[in-house]
Amino acid sequence: MIAVLSPDCSLRDKAEVVRLVEGYGLRVQVSETDEASLVAVIGQGGEAIAEVLRTHHAVREVRTDAPPYTLVAREQRPEGSRIRIDGFVIGGDEIVVMAGPCAVESRDGILAAARAVAAGGGRILRGGAFKPRTSPYSFQGLGEEGLELLAEARAETGLSVVTEVVATAEVPVVAELADVLQVGARNMQNFRLLSAVGEQPRPVLLKRGMMATIEELLLAAEYVVTAGNPRVMLCERGIRTYETATRNTLDIAAVPVLKERTHLPVIVDPSHAAGRREIVPALARAAIAAGADGLIVEVHPRPEEALSDGRQSLDPEGFVLLMEELRSMAAAIGRHVAPAPGAVVPDTPEPANSPAIRGSR
Repeated sequence: MIAVLSPDCSLRDKAEVVRLVEGYGLRVQVSETDEASLVAVIGQGGEAIAEVLRTHHAVREVRTDAPPYTLVAREQRPEGSRIRIDGFVIGGDEIVVMAGPCAVESRDGILAAARAVAAGGGRILRGGAFKPRTSPYSFQGLGEEGLELLAEARAETGLSVVTEVVATAEVPVVAELADVLQVGARNMQNFRLLSAVGEQPRPVLLKRGMMATIEELLLAAEYVVTAGNPRVMLCERGIRTYETATRNTLDIAAVPVLKERTHLPVIVDPSHAAGRREIVPALARAAIAAGADGLIVEVHPRPEEALSDGRQSLDPEGFVLLMEELRSMAAAIGRHVAPAPGAVVPDTPEPANSPAIRGSR
């Protein structure tokens, strides 16, 4: 439920409304728009005070049809959230690219991958130190050693690091060494883990579960934000359908739908949707056209030797070519992708924005 306050209400009026809601044992989230102040009522039983709020002189209207994911709903921040990481922002005009191998396999391998990502203009190095695998006999990652190798790669290349956390006990050590914590598709509804990553300050990349609806993804994000961490990015990585031509089915419609329903940035993972590198670039282009704020792509220095997901990983040359394509496409819709190091950026006016694409953001 959301109480919309009158535009001319005073700070005392706002405080009075907040105290009124809290007096019923409920939490509130106050946000501002150009037109009004919004007081979101958080918790079970908020309907009991709907009529009380309607009679308050500072309340213009009470919306009882507000979505159940109050804190991440678009109404809370109509302009959209922007998440700053080092020297760049996710959720702004730049389309941020995260790339790297599925798993950290060795020191030489992760350093080679990091150099390739940096050379292509990627912003964030991805790599799993802890790997949840379907088979107990598959490579499970290097654990804390992998985290240390990611930190070494960051120190050499200047890239930020995103890596997956798979258990609540591992949250502190991953948060200490990584810049972004990823919650994988298998853990999207691991509610204790969601609360744990919400209790630390690092940004969180939350992947959509293979069988999850959009509302379930948003409610999972609500767990993180409710625990205290608003720096959440949502990741569409394909859902499981009856189709077998691809590893998963990329729900490209989820991008504009999420942009409509939430203020959180939206990232797309074309690699896990595709399952094979040949169609990764096409899915990446589709994601940008749909309004995604970033991509997370698998890149391996020698995909044929990868211990996991080699078939869907681009090699360094393929990644550079993809980045060149993305820069041209981003410019056409009034956005941009970071240039490769040493690239000459022409001083030309930015192309006119595409109303359809920009409106979807």
